[in-house]
Amino acid sequence: MKNFLIVMAALLLPLQLFAQYNLSGQVTDATAGTPLAGANLVLEGAEVGVATNTAGYYEFSNLAAGTYTLRVSYLGYEPVQRQVVVNSDTRINFTLAQANLRAAEVVVSATRANERTGTTYSNVTQEQIDKRNFGQDLPYLLEQIPSVVVNSDAGAGVGYTGIRIRGSDITRINVTVNGIPINDPESHGVFFVNMPDFASSVQDIQVQRGVGTSTNGAGAFGASINIQTQDVRREAYAETDHTYGSFNTLRNNVRFGTGLINGKFAFDGRLSRIKSDGYIDRASSDLKSFYFSGGYFGDKTSVKFVAFSGQEQTYQAWYGTPEALVYGNEADLQAYIDRNGIEGADLENLRTAGRRYNYYTYDNETDNYQQDHYQLHLSHDFSSVLTFSGALHYTYGRGYYEQFRADDDLADYGLADVVIGDETISTSDIIRRRWLDNDFYGATYALQYQPNSRFNATLGGALNRYDGRHFGEVIWARFASNSNIRDRYYENDGEKTDFNVYAKANYGLTDKLFAFGDLQVRKVGYSFLGFDNDLSNIEQDAAYTFFNPKAGLTYQFDLENQVYASYAIGNREPVRNDFTESTPASRPEHETLRNLEVGYRGRIALGNIGSLPLAAHTELNYFYMNYKNQLVLTGQINDVGGYTRTNIDNSYRQGVELAGALSLGGKATLSTNIAYSENKINGFEEFIDDYTTWEQVRNTYDKTTIAFSPDLVTTSRLEVEVLKGLSAAFIYKTVSQQYLDNTENEKRIIPAYQVGDLRLLYNVGFKNVLKGLELGLLVNNIFNEKYAANGYTYSYIYDSAQITENFYYPQATRNFLLSVGLKF
Repeated sequence: MKNFLIVMAALLLPLQLFAQYNLSGQVTDATAGTPLAGANLVLEGAEVGVATNTAGYYEFSNLAAGTYTLRVSYLGYEPVQRQVVVNSDTRINFTLAQANLRAAEVVVSATRANERTGTTYSNVTQEQIDKRNFGQDLPYLLEQIPSVVVNSDAGAGVGYTGIRIRGSDITRINVTVNGIPINDPESHGVFFVNMPDFASSVQDIQVQRGVGTSTNGAGAFGASINIQTQDVRREAYAETDHTYGSFNTLRNNVRFGTGLINGKFAFDGRLSRIKSDGYIDRASSDLKSFYFSGGYFGDKTSVKFVAFSGQEQTYQAWYGTPEALVYGNEADLQAYIDRNGIEGADLENLRTAGRRYNYYTYDNETDNYQQDHYQLHLSHDFSSVLTFSGALHYTYGRGYYEQFRADDDLADYGLADVVIGDETISTSDIIRRRWLDNDFYGATYALQYQPNSRFNATLGGALNRYDGRHFGEVIWARFASNSNIRDRYYENDGEKTDFNVYAKANYGLTDKLFAFGDLQVRKVGYSFLGFDNDLSNIEQDAAYTFFNPKAGLTYQFDLENQVYASYAIGNREPVRNDFTESTPASRPEHETLRNLEVGYRGRIALGNIGSLPLAAHTELNYFYMNYKNQLVLTGQINDVGGYTRTNIDNSYRQGVELAGALSLGGKATLSTNIAYSENKINGFEEFIDDYTTWEQVRNTYDKTTIAFSPDLVTTSRLEVEVLKGLSAAFIYKTVSQQYLDNTENEKRIIPAYQVGDLRLLYNVGFKNVLKGLELGLLVNNIFNEKYAANGYTYSYIYDSAQITENFYYPQATRNFLLSVGLKF
């Protein structure tokens, strides 16, 4: 496999082969006649694309003779498509007319990167999303991006799912929808289970790796995911998708839209439901969602309202599966049973479930949550060079997870001991609910100025506020003591404000050299209930002011090849638990990331094979991410008895990412991406509880690998048009060994795994009421690999022996999803 990947990487690098003909020209504004710099041109059939230079010129070189379809697009202009016959050096000019449907483009352009911002990014188009979307959560649609690793608690991609990019989990990844922050302000996480089937209403996604460009919301500390919801469609439509698959997975949706009404108004909507039993025992999901948008699209002013909501009930699979059931044998399982004293129904569950084991057996051990999002977007052209976009937003989230707790201390719930005769009862079986009820609201804005093709600038920012109410209820107890139903045993509110302002600009120093600058100031204020130095709960406040500068250079060798370099600094405040489970004396400091990105992007035609043109597209980049005060778990108990995260003075990630594709005339595509990285902590201390002495043992390490950071991640895809309308794709993913903690202990690992998926799609068009039929089959894990993609570990000392317990989240063995889509 290693040799195969090396050969693939070499083949995908640009090869300067003999060329037949060139296709060139200029793209200008239809009214003013001015050149349009940065217009995108895609040559279908050759599968290559270029952007115009500062004078509006483009050029495709090394083209084989033939007929091509050339698509031209530019922000704020109507796209143009034209058939081009190339049998000699050919020059074709284009004039583009300004469009009045600009709302979505203007909204997202302020926070997105382009070919002149000198940073590393990947764009996922609507066509790619549609091919990958069988109803699994959004992270699974991004799995083919370099350095991406995904996982699923339930094992099959429905329910709670996770994503890591360059080893950074979702709490370090900034996520926005139409420029509006989606990360939870307190935990910094994004729970895609609250957005079921959201991909069915997405236009495109941009993933920036590293710090990236300035955006709104939580600081990007590993990557950012910028999602744009669907654009306005000019024609009325109705569509429906239905998926059925393994583990009784079922997805149904309907999508509809009015098209443009009187050329000014449009409305779109979607209703969805997804159900699945899950691969893990009892890890079921019952998910519902809707999406609605409506707007007015004038010549200079557009107003668009967007609302979407997700409601989920999932049976919990958070505990994980013991290592003995995932990678061990009968002897390992018996040893686990003996040292943990497992008996009764728990023992029966453990012995009969196998790798699909779920620790939870209470019939309502569920997570129940609903999140509603409302966005109102305004865009206005003050002139041909000055554009404003702004948005008001409100998100309302509420829900709880329910738990059965055996033999808990009554005192932990503020309940008195129960006295029955001569017996005093201080523990009880309890069912509790832990609630989160929150409001998140604010405004974003961006003022974009582009006086000429050489210079453009953006002034933007946001002001957001979060009110989070946390409380717990006892809804049942075997010994109820002095409680009443739904007694609240804790209440803890948090209030957070997040203000940022940024200014970013691109400037063409020459026709080939472009400079990018980006300055952001972010102020965070947080009020919460924490501990003082006497270990009493008191209201506390924390405030931060961050300065996040970024700069980059891009050099365009020609219209098809460029190199870039950028340097960015990002800062990030601690998360909720870092605040609430510490005192001001033990509270960790904020983190700082310094990020260097250097890369090459190239597109080139390689001649032809027979009558089919052969094209290549390559991206190669090096990254260095240096962390100051990175927060990690060490196992150390702080001054309030909590296992909180600790600042690590110096740690880093560095590596190379290679992505490339070979396309044969649109009939076949072979693509691969390879990410190789080194992820190190310089100096790490581990603390282990010693239950013999009731103290902690400290182990010191000089240089170790950061947890959940595989050295090598690859994805390869071979897609072939078998017949007209029928395509087959084979996707092969490899992830090298990962460590479960930062000690680089070979007994605490996620073993390497390789997974192959097969996808078949058949599309046929009609001219009557039914306009299109799509059939799809996705076979996941076709080689039936038994692997885990996530896990956790803890160690302790008992009777002078160190014991380590590893738990994993096994992923599903071979499974399938079959879909039918209808378009009217």
